[in-house]
This record gives sequence, structure tokens and C-alpha cells, in this order.
Amino acid sequence: MATNQHGRIEVRELEHEMRTSYLEYAMSVIVGRALPDVRDGLKPVHRRVLYAMHDMGLQPDRPYTKCAKVVGEVMGNFHPHGDSAIYDALVRLAQDFASRYPLIDGQGNFGSAEFPAAAMRYTEARLAKLATEILRDIDEDTVDFGPNYDDKRTEPLVLPARVPNLLINGSTGIAVGMATNIPPHNAGEIIDATIAMIDDPSVTTDELRTHVQGPDFPTGGVIVGKSGIADAYRTGRGRVVVRGRSQVEELRNGRTAIVFSELPYQVNKSELAIRIAQLAKDGVIPEISDVNDESGRDGLRFVVQLKRDAIPKVVLNKLYKHTPCQSTFGVNAIALVDGVPRTLGLRDILFHYLEHQREVITRRSRHRLARAEESAHILEGLLIALADLDAVIELIRRSSDPADARQGLVATFSLSEVQAQAILDLRLQRLTQLEGDKIRADHARLRTEIEALRHILSDEAQVDSVIRQELLEVRDRYADERRTEIEWGEGEIDMEDLIAEEEMIVSITRGGYVKRLTVDTYRSQHRGGKGLRGTKLKEEDVVDQLFVASTHDYLLFFTNQGRVYRQKVYELPQASRDAQGRHIANVLALLPDEDVRVVVATRDYSEGEFLVLATRDGYVKKTAFKAYDTVLKERGLTAIHLEDGDEVVAAQLTSGTDDLLVVSARGQAARFDEDQCRPMGRDTRGVLAMRLAPEDQVLTACVATDDDLLVVTGNGYGKRTPMADYPRKGRPTKGVRTIQVTSKKGELVTAQSIRDDQEILLVSEQGQVIRILASTVRQSGRISQGVRLMDVGDDDRVVRVAPVDESDAALPVGDELFEDGADTSTVTASDGAELRVDDGDPPSPEGDSPDH
Repeated sequence: MATNQHGRIEVRELEHEMRTSYLEYAMSVIVGRALPDVRDGLKPVHRRVLYAMHDMGLQPDRPYTKCAKVVGEVMGNFHPHGDSAIYDALVRLAQDFASRYPLIDGQGNFGSAEFPAAAMRYTEARLAKLATEILRDIDEDTVDFGPNYDDKRTEPLVLPARVPNLLINGSTGIAVGMATNIPPHNAGEIIDATIAMIDDPSVTTDELRTHVQGPDFPTGGVIVGKSGIADAYRTGRGRVVVRGRSQVEELRNGRTAIVFSELPYQVNKSELAIRIAQLAKDGVIPEISDVNDESGRDGLRFVVQLKRDAIPKVVLNKLYKHTPCQSTFGVNAIALVDGVPRTLGLRDILFHYLEHQREVITRRSRHRLARAEESAHILEGLLIALADLDAVIELIRRSSDPADARQGLVATFSLSEVQAQAILDLRLQRLTQLEGDKIRADHARLRTEIEALRHILSDEAQVDSVIRQELLEVRDRYADERRTEIEWGEGEIDMEDLIAEEEMIVSITRGGYVKRLTVDTYRSQHRGGKGLRGTKLKEEDVVDQLFVASTHDYLLFFTNQGRVYRQKVYELPQASRDAQGRHIANVLALLPDEDVRVVVATRDYSEGEFLVLATRDGYVKKTAFKAYDTVLKERGLTAIHLEDGDEVVAAQLTSGTDDLLVVSARGQAARFDEDQCRPMGRDTRGVLAMRLAPEDQVLTACVATDDDLLVVTGNGYGKRTPMADYPRKGRPTKGVRTIQVTSKKGELVTAQSIRDDQEILLVSEQGQVIRILASTVRQSGRISQGVRLMDVGDDDRVVRVAPVDESDAALPVGDELFEDGADTSTVTASDGAELRVDDGDPPSPEGDSPDH
């Protein structure tokens, strides 16, 4: 070391100086700017903004104040950095799309996910209600204070944080050599997990995860996969895949569009639109024709319009792959613990938070105890004075000055200096009897409070009990429903292990909406009733497919274009009885103008030896059922080769030795041995089974069994005819008459095998559903007209019939029994609504005879 005219000079190695200075700078950034404290989840700038607003009295019930004034207060007293940094921090605390639970209540333009907030001179702010929980008890010596940057004031080194803010609001920051990225969570779930740790300090991370499902982003979205969440909670590091929430809609111009109602956290809509448009232009996603942002007061609506030949599900997968419609949130839970950055798992964060709360409650209790004891001490002195009031007054009157009076009181009544001064300061009005009673009541209350506080301080379990009770109060006030849905990722778990096996009714409308619901949703009624509302349909939409299957069954969807798709029943959306369901384009990657015509349910492809497909033009094709036991491609597989204009209308499982019965819409039925159809591959046309009249077409095909054939017309009439009444002939033939088709009865809508012990669900175009016993349907000859099964209006018609086995599920029966001959009855549906049931017209003389 040497000294010259410039002062003291230290000779040091440059390498050592650079290393030391850089480390000091890095730690300063880490501790003083970039990383949150594990106790209150706040960085210094956020802590200073909240404390400055508290100091300014900007409580939730007070008027707003200009943000420029708040920024000036923070910068002048606590945070000696640029005003833009302070204002940016304030804005983030007020943005409901950035913070899951905003701590600042802003007024004015605080920006959006696309645009920045207005300048601070245009906006106003005050503390949000939740911020009062972060600052609660700060004036009761609950936290340490330190000098501000110029030593003229003090500021809190941490806030009491009566809620686990680090987890519920998360934190993002980049320091020197490290970064933190903690996702927000649902307040109710985090508080439940905190309480679970209070109740059982040895609780494991896996047990905590029963309370905390995963991150809950303010912008919603769908998290795909739980393994990344498990890694993050266990180690503090993990990858969480988030997708936007979307659905497929038919637009007014006849085009199909993918509509996003939620986007992943921190995704910019404008940048996303530019990205999608560029991908469409470059040919990466050529199926996209336009991108529009139709968001408004009703929420986000980001519309990706598709070209006419586009498959929505395929386009959606491309959007997930190439755009931020699917993004990854990299969890890196680094926070300061005693001023040192550490990577923390879920249990570690809750542990340190609870330790902080125990210190807060302990220090608050000590502060309150000291103040209560001080007040009780003064009141005890006043009570002594009131007990001998005349002597006290006489002593004061004899004293030469206040000091003499104070000494006299201390010596005469064994009082402390504080008590004596309180007596001298006593106003004369407090010497009344009423005021004396009030002093005694206040003293008794303080003694009770002192005992309670001493009890808390003497037992750590009592401290935890106080924390638990106050957290429950916060939960009741601020907890809300989750916004982010969590789905299992591919290959993470066998979904069938989590799903109960039960019979479900699956319905598909002509407009393409699919749903499933439990079989017992519909009660048993008498034939001829009007049924109850089954599906709330869009205008001009009708129910087209209705069948019963187990949740664990595969469904093979055969389309009009001869392709087949496969899906599990539990993968279909479950909805209420009157819900519309979900568009099937969200479930299957259908080709343009492709509709599902028939669905076959199977558990393990052992239900039949062959699958027979029938087409509208009268062709049938038999293929080994096992040929469809394959992981189908996204766009399905070819099930049958069709000529132009032909369509698939039916699919039937056979044993290889069955008789097939093909029925047309005009009431013709052709029966033949299936040996007349040799087995073929999937991509073949088949053979002609029935010769049709020019105006006729094949309606369906079924196996001719020993049971009856149920036929139902569009106007709700039907009958049962023994299968033996249909003669076996070769193919192709015109067949024989199976029902007399008239304008009153309408054309056939279904023909299928039925047993006496089965029940039948009938569905109309307008969504009415009725459930009747098969035994109540009259058995009659082939060419009779049948009886009324369902009362449909002039503007309605039966479109689908499905049998239900009583042995498949426990089926409820109506509470009221129907009397024979009754015209109408009223029963109660399972949802409590009264249902009007019409038992139909009495049989007409010609009801069971040929129509001449």
C-alpha cells in the first residue's frame, strides 16, 4: 500500500479484483433485485411498492391515487432505481392475466397480454383486498425492519404474508447466473396443503399432491401430463406442457373453424396470429384460410378458420406442434432462504413459509401481550385510586406540584411511576360510577386476553392452531375455482384403471355432436308416451345415433365414406341429459363431408367372427372382425370400397353361420344365409344382397335370430314380428313385405332384433327420448301397420331406436304405476321434473290387418 496525492492506493491482482467485484455484484442482483424471498414470495421492488402504498394509506376502501405519485413515493423513500422499473412492477401486480390473485387494484389502462399499460400519469391504483393479508399485522412488530438506502427511514425486510404468496402468484426473474420461474397456483389448494402440513409435519410431497393438483394459470388453458408437475414438486425443476382450450365450430359461411377460448400463460395473441399466418403462407399448415381475433367483453375468442377440405383435429395437432398454442412452462423454483438462493420443492416452500408464520404469530403475540400487560398495569392503578378515591384526592390537593403528587401516590399506595402518572392524568368524568364499571370491565377483558396470549406463547401447538384458523378464514374469503384443467399425458397411466365400468348411452346428432350419459338417466315408461327431453339441440339438428356401451368398450365409428375410426367410450365427453355435447370433429379426424353412420361397440373383438357392412345401394361385405383390431391411423382406415354415390348404412357382427336380414326404407326385407357372402379384405366392395326399387334404398341389416324383428316408422309406429315369418331365400332378391308403409305411419327408420325382456329407447328429431318395455309392443304379422310407440308432433319424427338389456344395468322404474286404459299419466323424472306421458291412440280396427 502506498500514499500519494491521489490518496491511498492498494496494489491487488486484477484477476482477484475482477472475481471479487463480480461476485459481490452478482449477489447484490440476486438478493436485491431478481429473486423472491421464500417467506413472502416478493422481490424487493414489489415489497417496497406494497409497503409504500400501505404507508400512504391506500387501502381497498380508500380512493384511488395516481400511479405516478405511488412511483415517486417508492423511488424517493425506498427504491433508488428508475421509475420505469418501479411502474412495471406495480403494473404486473395489478394485471389479472399476469397475477393469479392481483395484489393491486388498478383503475385505467393497465394493458393486456398484447399491449403495455398506459403511462403512470394516466393510471390510478390502490391496494387489493388480498394485499391487506400480505401486510396484515406489519405494525405489530411481526417482521424486522432495516434502514432504507439513505438511512433516513426504515423499511420491512420481509412482509408478514398471511397467505403463501410465492405459490399462489408465482414469480419470474433472471439474476446473474441463475433464474427463477415459479408458476401460480390455486389459493384454496395451496392453503389446504399448508394446513395438511400443520396437521402432519411429516407429510410427504406425494401426500401434498392430493391437495395441490398442479399450477393454476390466470389465463386458464389445459395442462397435458402430470409427470412434469410431479418432478417440479419433488425437485423444484420440471416441464409443464400447457395447451390452449379449443373447440371446433361451424361458421355461418359454411366453413369450419378452431376457436380458442383460452391460450397458454403469457402467450401474446398478436404474435400468435402473425405466427399462424406465416405458417399458412409457408405451407407448413396449408389447411388454414384465415386467422381472426374476435375477443371482447365476453372473453377471449381466437378463431382459426379452415379450408373446406381441412380436418380440424389434424390442424389442431399442427398448431400444437408449430405455434405457442402449446407451450412449455419450465418450472425452476429458486427462492431466497435466509438470503441464500436455493432450489425448493413444494414441501420445502411450505415448510419455510410455515416457519415464517410461526415467527410472525409468536412476535405478534409477544407484542400484543406487552401492550395488554401495559394497559392492564395502568388500569390496576386506576382501580386502586377508585377504591380509595377520597384519600387520593386529598393527597393530590396537599401536594405542591405534580412531581410531589406523583411521589406521594407512589409512596402511599405502592404504585409505579406509570400508574401514578395515569392517576394524575385521569379526567374527572372517569370518577363517575359508570366510568368506574367500564374500567373494571376493561381490566377483566385484558386479563382474559393476557391469559390467552400467554397460553399461545407457552405451546407451539397453539401457535399452529392460530395459523390454521387464520388460513381457513383467508381461504373462505379468497379461494376460487381452478381455471386450468389438467389431463393425463400419453403413456403416463392406464386410464381404465381410473374409470369405473358402467353402461353408458352414447348419442350422436346429425349435426355431429356426441356425448355419453348413464343409462339410468331415463326412466321406464309405457309405450305411446311423449318421453322426456333428451338433448338440447341446435336449430335443425336431430339425433342420428343412439346406442348403449360400457365405458371400457372400444367404439368403431363407420362413416358414410367407408372409413372406420376407433375410440374408447370413456374418451367421449360426458354430459347431462339436456346438454348438446361436443362436436365429433374434436374427437375424430373426419375427412371433409364425412359423417358417422353406424357405431359398433366391442371389448376385445371376440363378440363375433365376422363384421358385415351393408350399403345404401344394397351391397354387403363380410370381413373377419379381427381385421379391425389394430391401432387405427389418425385419419382412420378403409373399411369398405364404395362406388360413387353409395354409402355405408349398417354394420353387423356375425358368427359365420347366421342368416342375414336386409331391410329397406319402403318396408321390404330379404333374408339369406351369410355363407352366400364369402369373407373379403377390408378394401373391397362386397356382393349385391338385395334388388331395390328405383325409389327405395337399404335402411339396415341385422342377424336373423330366434327373437322378434322390431320395426319402427318415422311417425312413431312399430311392431314385433317373429323372425320365422321371414323366409330364407338366396341373394339378390327383392325380399318380402315387413310392414305396410303408409303416409300416416311414415317410412321405416329402424329394423332390429329384440327380445321380450329388453327395453327400448326411442329418440325423435327434436331430442325427445322415451323408454318402453319391448313386451308392451304388440306382436303382429309381417304386413300389418303396427301400433303407436311414441307420440310425435306434426313437425317431429322418430330417428333412432336402441335396445337396452335389463341385465346390463340397474334400471329404475317410474314411481307411479300406469293403469290399463288410462289415456294420460304423470310420472316424475330423475331430475324432479314432471313428465307428461301419452299412452297413444287406441288400436284402430285396421291396426293389425293389411292396409287395403
